[in-house]
Amino acid sequence: MAAVLASLLGSCANKLKDIIIDEAILILGVEKELAEVLRRVELIQCCIYDAEKRRTKEQAVNNWLGQLRDVIYDVDEILDVARCKGSKLLADHPSPSSGKSVACKGLSVSSCFCNIVPCRDVAVRIRSLNKKIESIANDKIFLTFNSGTQPTRNGPTSKLIRSSNLVEPNLVGKEIIHSSRKLVDLVLAHKEYKSYKLGIVGTGGVGKTTLAQNIYNDLKIKGSFKMHAWISVSQDYTEVTLLKEVLRNIGVHSEQGESITELQRKLRETIKGESFFTVLDDVWHSNVWTDLLRPAFPETTAGIILVTTRDDQITKRIGVDHTHPVDLMAVEVGWELLWKSMNIKEEKEVHNLRKTGIEIVHKCGRLPLAIKVTASALSSRELTENEWKRYLGRFIGSQSILLDEIEEALYLSYDELPHRLKQCFLYCALYVEDSVIERDEVTWLWIAEGFIEEQQGQLIEDIAEEYYYELIHRNLLEPEMISFDQAKCRMHDLLRQLACNISREECFIGDVETLRGGNMSKIRRVTAVSKKDMLVLPRVDKVDVKVRTFLTVKGPWRIEDTLFKRFLLLRVLVLNYTFVQSIPGYIGKLIHLRLLNLDYTSISCLPKSIGSLKNLQVLSLRWCDYLHSLPLAMTLLCSLRCLDLFGTEINQVPKGMGKLKLLTYLEIILLVMEVIMLLYKMDGSWKSCLLCRI
Repeated sequence: MAAVLASLLGSCANKLKDIIIDEAILILGVEKELAEVLRRVELIQCCIYDAEKRRTKEQAVNNWLGQLRDVIYDVDEILDVARCKGSKLLADHPSPSSGKSVACKGLSVSSCFCNIVPCRDVAVRIRSLNKKIESIANDKIFLTFNSGTQPTRNGPTSKLIRSSNLVEPNLVGKEIIHSSRKLVDLVLAHKEYKSYKLGIVGTGGVGKTTLAQNIYNDLKIKGSFKMHAWISVSQDYTEVTLLKEVLRNIGVHSEQGESITELQRKLRETIKGESFFTVLDDVWHSNVWTDLLRPAFPETTAGIILVTTRDDQITKRIGVDHTHPVDLMAVEVGWELLWKSMNIKEEKEVHNLRKTGIEIVHKCGRLPLAIKVTASALSSRELTENEWKRYLGRFIGSQSILLDEIEEALYLSYDELPHRLKQCFLYCALYVEDSVIERDEVTWLWIAEGFIEEQQGQLIEDIAEEYYYELIHRNLLEPEMISFDQAKCRMHDLLRQLACNISREECFIGDVETLRGGNMSKIRRVTAVSKKDMLVLPRVDKVDVKVRTFLTVKGPWRIEDTLFKRFLLLRVLVLNYTFVQSIPGYIGKLIHLRLLNLDYTSISCLPKSIGSLKNLQVLSLRWCDYLHSLPLAMTLLCSLRCLDLFGTEINQVPKGMGKLKLLTYLEIILLVMEVIMLLYKMDGSWKSCLLCRI
């Protein structure tokens, strides 16, 4: 992302070191050019931490970093191209020995002549990038940077704070505990009332959702109502999606294509005569109740509607029977939350740090969210007054040309993250507001984007999970209260706003049809949101599109096939829940693609060209009702690590799947014994192989 060039440079340097000695590169004869790129990248690496520290206060530095970012992305992309073309040459003309190869060695004159064009094309592009990097390194602003190593606070991710004394992220202040008990009693006193409505009102980050969760999870509440539903209401919710979520919460299945009226009727019939407790969390518009849900809740049925909102006018329009305001924390309560969140047990330390700690609480605006996030950042520092004062000093003047609308406490906590975790945190902002983020999904996305730093002796999937849990323990992601092993989480909207602000130069979330050519040239990641039947792509005929991630949400839509032709640099393509019926053969041109998600689509086959996706690591085909076989070309996916076919009734798997030595995760429903036997013979090094026969 925009602010994590240190990680991008480090990843690029590591790739260059590996690829220079790769036989596929040697046959192209471009190893010297790549060595020069590596030399310059390592030179810039020495100063990148000082540059990133200054970027939030100096526009010139930010502009310089933007130019550097674009070039490093270009280097990353040309490495894929070089390896792809070199591998093709090796396949066509295999080396007779295992020794080092050189360009055209062992090839006939005619073969060598035919391969001059691809070799020269790659070499020209690398030389052009070298010139760009040289120009960036010669910029006068580069000479003002101090060289130095990575700060200690951004140390190796193997030293994650999850192993430190931080407590679990569900710690709350005394005021929340007291209010929870009071409101639980209020709810129980009105449980026989017909649609009794209770409102919780307060500013963002003050603890409204935490209070509502405490009430929702109370055992007396659980035992007093037959039906329970927790609904997170985003600002741009869709009516059908919200109704389906209510039905899902109470265990009722909804069909695709059902109208609002049909869903309302189904909900009304389900809860008629049953007691219910429903939470509508983070309501921004009163009509979510007045127009959408009230017609579905029978007035004669006993139940409680609990609404949380920042705007007391919302509760008035809804007509709540009781409003509970959540105020900013008292200073002493905030200080207690800070030191308890850090699990400080020594009374002497609590006493010595109290004065500075209270100043920090004030800087956090007495908001529980900011206090807990700051506690996570402080946990990586020594428990001394001087160290805390140094951290407090970072608040002064930290507001910048880039971050003028962002809470200082949240930004400084983000800034304390190791650079690899920064990338992962910012990537989560691609999920729309109030989305559930699933661990197994987001970690694969991080892997596909190259955010995970490999470590010897560990599977990259396990490292990605460590990153995920680290963000939870730093209170930057909030675990879903009903998820097992914190496998699902959400991002608080204040933290999401922070992430969106930091990454706004590279990320776009919204209707892609509104994008213009100039914007498309800088954007690297897109979350497409549209309320139309057809997802229309922007016209980019004369623009160099460099999008690496393309996600779709709030479908289903039809999608233009031109997507596969316009976005040639894609690493991540998620088209789940869309009306995709076929994948064009042109997908084989997406040589950079690492992750392809076609869950819940209507595809009936995969094109042969899928075998050209040599970098593909994740292929997800969950619940594809019309897909029953896999093409022979699947055996060519030499980088594949995850094949997810859960819910898809596969009865034909090509021979040769055992050649996929990197496959660590397979989830599949098998219909015939011969397929089971075929997979049984495959390499036994998989992390998990879930075989379910129905």
